[in-house]
Amino acid sequence: MRLLLDTSTLLWFWLGGRTLSRPVMDAITDRNHLVYVSPISAMEIATKHRVGKLPGVENVLATFDEALEADGFQSLPVLNMHARLAGSIPGDHRDPFDRLLAAQAITEGLLLVASDAAFDTLGARRLW
Repeated sequence: MRLLLDTSTLLWFWLGGRTLSRPVMDAITDRNHLVYVSPISAMEIATKHRVGKLPGVENVLATFDEALEADGFQSLPVLNMHARLAGSIPGDHRDPFDRLLAAQAITEGLLLVASDAAFDTLGARRLW
């Protein structure tokens, strides 16, 4: 299985808070699965921290790359084709982070691990 972690899922995996379901935890920790994280998640965490919506994530930001490597996660580069699709997916969903993650999942044939059903309206296949 090839997975792309949504930003919230990544934070819950690293920091706890919301309990991830057994199927989600099994999928993320199965070493036979390829787990990707987008740089968009790093940007979303940093942006929300900067504007005060996500306090207490300084360590996540400082150790982001090291944590990816330690967990065996792969960074998924943001490409022009991802950005073009993100901007052209029909619908009213306005969150640019969600739109780009959905576009990456669609384009790369990845299963998006996310609790937010809004991703379904963007056309991404989702595991939760």
